[in-house]
Amino acid sequence: MTGMTGADAGVVTVNPATGEELDRYPYTRPEDIDRVLDTAAGSPWGRSSVERRCAAIHRLGDILAHRRESLAALVTLETGKPIRQARAEIDKCVGACRFYADQLPEMLRPETFDIDGDTAVVRVAPIGVVLSILPWNYPWWQVIRAMLPAIGAGDTVVLKHAESVTGSAMAVAQVFQDAFGAGVLQTVVVDPATASELIADRRIAAVTFTGSDRVGALVAARAGAAIKKCVLELGGSDPFIVLADADIPAAAAAAVESRFLNNGQSCIAAKRILVHRDVYDEFVAALVPQVMRLVVGDPADERTDVGPLARNDLRDLLREQRGRALAAGGRILAEVAAPETAAGAWFSPSVIEVDSDSVLLSEETFGPLGALTAGADDDELVACANSSRYGLSSSVWSADDDHAGAVSARIQAGAVFVNTISATHPRLPTGGVKASGYGRELGRWGVHELANVQALRIRTGGGTR
Repeated sequence: MTGMTGADAGVVTVNPATGEELDRYPYTRPEDIDRVLDTAAGSPWGRSSVERRCAAIHRLGDILAHRRESLAALVTLETGKPIRQARAEIDKCVGACRFYADQLPEMLRPETFDIDGDTAVVRVAPIGVVLSILPWNYPWWQVIRAMLPAIGAGDTVVLKHAESVTGSAMAVAQVFQDAFGAGVLQTVVVDPATASELIADRRIAAVTFTGSDRVGALVAARAGAAIKKCVLELGGSDPFIVLADADIPAAAAAAVESRFLNNGQSCIAAKRILVHRDVYDEFVAALVPQVMRLVVGDPADERTDVGPLARNDLRDLLREQRGRALAAGGRILAEVAAPETAAGAWFSPSVIEVDSDSVLLSEETFGPLGALTAGADDDELVACANSSRYGLSSSVWSADDDHAGAVSARIQAGAVFVNTISATHPRLPTGGVKASGYGRELGRWGVHELANVQALRIRTGGGTR
């Protein structure tokens, strides 16, 4: 993706596999932004019945299922995501639509109880217009998981998607319009400065942001200055902890899946693989063949496991991190050759053995580069896991449920997965602690996060007590 200047100001989308230009999109004009905001603020959606909302969400799932192939193909073109994984992303969105269409009435049902003879009611009401600033790595799932709960609560959305997936952003807007009608979710194409200005606009009630902690801090400061609700899902450097009593073949296979899924570009990927010293050699012996079996190539090919990174700057940063790790004594345990040429944002998927002070353990690595290190015991593994400034998710592996439970309770993260990889699910809240942000998406927590959870207390008869 590159910016345009002058009268042609806007964005250019690029195929990261080839470096070839895909399309050009002008920035949304100021008068059109104003119209979008007025439409969102004036929408009757917040006054719609729960039944109507559920029907529209169900219709959204039907449309996504029907357009699965074309939407997935566009995701692959714009991001380099392997086509099988792009289809899986659309399928996951369909599943979330089915979940909310079924569960929303219960999530929005007012809770009534008695307080000293008064009738008390807690009800969920819309908060208004939500500005959603979202990333490129899951161009559909990020929208669904962050915004479908808010729309279910009666909010409307103005979406500022990542520039490199502007084609998908336009498809998002069209699909939502087809499912919900005009004004419920609209897309604007704006630069970062304009997005910052939108946060302060009187018609915006709240903002949600997914991306780097550096930009998240700027978004939070802007929202805070305007006294507006803000939800942040920021970076992650998730630990994948293999205890001495783990099922080693299963853990090794899962580590490879988690680290290299989506070309390694997932906030909740297994970025730091921490293994008990007693089973370290066994784990490495099981891991290396799994890595070497990865198929790297054209993301449109059904056989491909790992494609290019989404942008050249992301590839360059990952190369630089790899170089620093190796210069500091890191050792490549496994590497699958990729065409690291000027054409395309390619990076060779690899796992590097590092010491506890490696850059690969202290910084987030966003791509197919895994870091592996050993720990002498549970305490050392937990200390290494918690040493990161991030706290998004984690994974713990042990054949003993009590052992896994004791270790997982000590992990500083928004989620812990035992004997399975980190993954978002419509029924579970997702979000982080520390530099990984605050607030929660998905489940009933996501519905309530961007809503007015309003208390009502009624004293009948007009008397006093």
